[in-house]
Amino acid sequence: MQLRADQLQESLNKGLAPIYFINGDELLLVQECCALILERALQEGYTEREVLTVEPGFDWNGLIHSCQSLSLFSSRRILDLRLPGGKPGEAGSRVLVELASEPPPDTLVLVSAGKLEKQTRQAKWCKALASAGVTVTVYPLEARELPAWIGRRMRARGLEPGAGVAQLLAYHFEGNLLAAAQEVDKLTLVFGGGAIGLDDIQDNLSDNARFNVFVLVDACLQGDANAATRMLSSLQAEGVPPTLVLWSLARELRNMALIAGKLAAGADQNQVWQACQVWPRRRPLVKQALKRVPGLQWQALLQRAARADRVIKGRLSGDTWQELWVLALAICGLRPPPAIG
Repeated sequence: MQLRADQLQESLNKGLAPIYFINGDELLLVQECCALILERALQEGYTEREVLTVEPGFDWNGLIHSCQSLSLFSSRRILDLRLPGGKPGEAGSRVLVELASEPPPDTLVLVSAGKLEKQTRQAKWCKALASAGVTVTVYPLEARELPAWIGRRMRARGLEPGAGVAQLLAYHFEGNLLAAAQEVDKLTLVFGGGAIGLDDIQDNLSDNARFNVFVLVDACLQGDANAATRMLSSLQAEGVPPTLVLWSLARELRNMALIAGKLAAGADQNQVWQACQVWPRRRPLVKQALKRVPGLQWQALLQRAARADRVIKGRLSGDTWQELWVLALAICGLRPPPAIG
């Protein structure tokens, strides 16, 4: 069974599945999903827990023997198996399929992993775990979702955010979910509970937003010039290499130019999504950008990216970050000044 993270608690309230597989690239949310399962398991009498981390040389045969002997020593135990790399290998795949086909008695199996590639999600062991129990894939929160998430987290800890509080915290901690969670915990320690207003938090906040290049790309495709400018300033201040920023923008531009060209030639849209690897979650973002920026302009933006590359490499005079700023705003749909050189 496939569930969203926000459906997990309701599912747990109805009873425990024999196997849970939690994965995603937002570590905090993965850990919190696992914590919900462990809390429920404790309530159901699973008093012992074995934590195993899969590393090079991991003994998968030993895991099978351990599973077969769990019920000899305890009525109920938890097998907490962690896959940091998200790839169990051939031997691990066989063992996970075996576990899924015949879950060990009186044992709750909890498997957790980071972000999985599409090919991995289609692997036999992934499908076996989903068929035998519950799979939750955790996706990063989008910027528009962050205020509501912060608000829920504050209320769960006895804090009542006043008008604008969750929005202000989201602004400061966008791109750093762990820091946002830590800030809520700090507010709980300082205030204990009750109403929290803007005056309570403004003086103690510093801008802890940590933007990565992929979030910058999404802001540009969304046409959010203010967010893109702020992200670029943050990346520059953090010392992120401009070559990395340009690489992410240019890669997206090449894909957008390819998509625009195929659609202009009359290709079927669904086939274009597949050919250009535009997954369902990103399609609304891409469609929005295609409506805002004319098809031929994507090629012009690629030329602008080539100019930025020459500036970065010292082949043209100019300010590197100014070039990146102009390129990002152009993707947002703002007309850049004419390039010289």
